[in-house]
Amino acid sequence: MEEKKNRLQTLYDDFESDAAPYKTEAACGKGCAFCCSDAGSIHITTLEGLVIRDRVGRLPRSRQVAVKKTLAADMKLREHEKPSACPFLMKNRACMIYAWRPLVCRRIYSLKVCSRDQHPVLSRQVMAMGDEAIRALQQLDDSGYSGHLSFILHMLDTPAFISTYLAGEYRPESVMVFGKTHGILINRLMGQAGENFRP
Repeated sequence: MEEKKNRLQTLYDDFESDAAPYKTEAACGKGCAFCCSDAGSIHITTLEGLVIRDRVGRLPRSRQVAVKKTLAADMKLREHEKPSACPFLMKNRACMIYAWRPLVCRRIYSLKVCSRDQHPVLSRQVMAMGDEAIRALQQLDDSGYSGHLSFILHMLDTPAFISTYLAGEYRPESVMVFGKTHGILINRLMGQAGENFRP
């Protein structure tokens, strides 16, 4: 799993490097958090969730407890199809996990200041690079799943799931019910890496 985590960081670094020339005109700045609060679901893979979970586990105990409460509240809101800001968005509108943020957060930026009437404006080139990076990420995490980060982190806190996942075993039937309820994607179908299957 450590090798996969290293390859994940390389994937992030390569994407950031390739996308950098297109982001020089970005309107994004510190404290700009429209995409963290209004842009919809923040989909991650289980591998990304594992990295985030490990990093959250290194935070002070009080911060870990607060994060778990925020994640649970986010799950409850999303189960009722209500909008919810990213659980890692802090009061000062900074990202608590910026250095370990998932690919979906790394790929989004905007050439114009965002608002409810002005959604992010991205270049086609960066969108294409992002799509390619997502395919590579799903192939890298071929025994995993993808879905909204609160649901993925919840699965990773389930002993039966985490032990199966860390063993590199692939048991989509074990998350079928949860997946149907929470829109979790299975990263492969019948052993074919890179394909998506929605239970």
